Amino acid sequence: MTLKIDRGLFKYDFIDHHAILCVPVDAQVKDVRKRYLQIARRLHPDSTAITSAEEKQLANELLSKLVNPAYEKLSAERSRTEYIIILSQIGKRLVQESTAVEWSSDVAKQLATAPDIDHFYKSAIAKIAATQYESLQQSISVIAQISELNLVYLMRSAGKVSTTPPSSAKPPSSSGTARTNTAPPPPPPPKEDSAVEQYVRRAQSLIDKNQLAQAKVELQDALKLEPKNSRCHSLIALVYLKQNLLKLAKVHFDNALKLDPKDETALTWKPKIEKALGQQSSGSKVTSPPHDGTKQPDKSGGGGLFGGLFGGKKK
Repeated sequence: MTLKIDRGLFKYDFIDHHAILCVPVDAQVKDVRKRYLQIARRLHPDSTAITSAEEKQLANELLSKLVNPAYEKLSAERSRTEYIIILSQIGKRLVQESTAVEWSSDVAKQLATAPDIDHFYKSAIAKIAATQYESLQQSISVIAQISELNLVYLMRSAGKVSTTPPSSAKPPSSSGTARTNTAPPPPPPPKEDSAVEQYVRRAQSLIDKNQLAQAKVELQDALKLEPKNSRCHSLIALVYLKQNLLKLAKVHFDNALKLDPKDETALTWKPKIEKALGQQSSGSKVTSPPHDGTKQPDKSGGGGLFGGLFGGKKK
């Protein structure tokens, strides 16, 4: 099955990432993330809705070649801002040039004359999103339909989607030959990476920067897709360990070892955590309550061995 799309914004040599994820062109990052997770679960190889080998291959292609790059583009602040600017300019340019645009789908024709454009547009997007990837064979046609809706909306909005672009921005010509990017995009993830592998890669980078809260969010999202991924359990355990939450760290290290008995990180740290928790348990019998009578001792390991090793403020 070819993944080529030649309707809507795609017709103007522009990859419509909003259409691929089926979110409105003014969608916020949190809505993009939520929608991405829904699609990734549907297209994941372990999805119960995918049974045949042919469907598994098609789902993998859709996820790696379309859905993952769309999420990468719309979730990164800089690339998303540049992308939205160009989107706005496409609609303006086509209106200014009075370009004749023909719509293939009935819903796009209805949006072209709808009195309440915002309500009609967002209702249509939400309705299509509910079944966008139910039939994988029809998914490309559905994306094309959504892209037509986006183009109609942009032309009718005539610039209300974004702010004025910098002088260096050049919208594409109607011939589709002009480049649509004002700056080199960030390098795409390797095509062979699964959605979970991308989460893990981002989480590892955040852990290296000691941005633990953000890393935990990435790993929690990854575990929603693959609850039995030993690497995810091991990494999120490491995050909890660095945050001095020893009991939570132990739970996930235990899970990691059940799934992969050779996990080096879990094998290294689990005995030390058990020792530290044992010391806390024996020490709690002789430890006096805090002097203020309100704040309880950190039962997850706020000090001691791991407090000293990973000292500093929690991120």
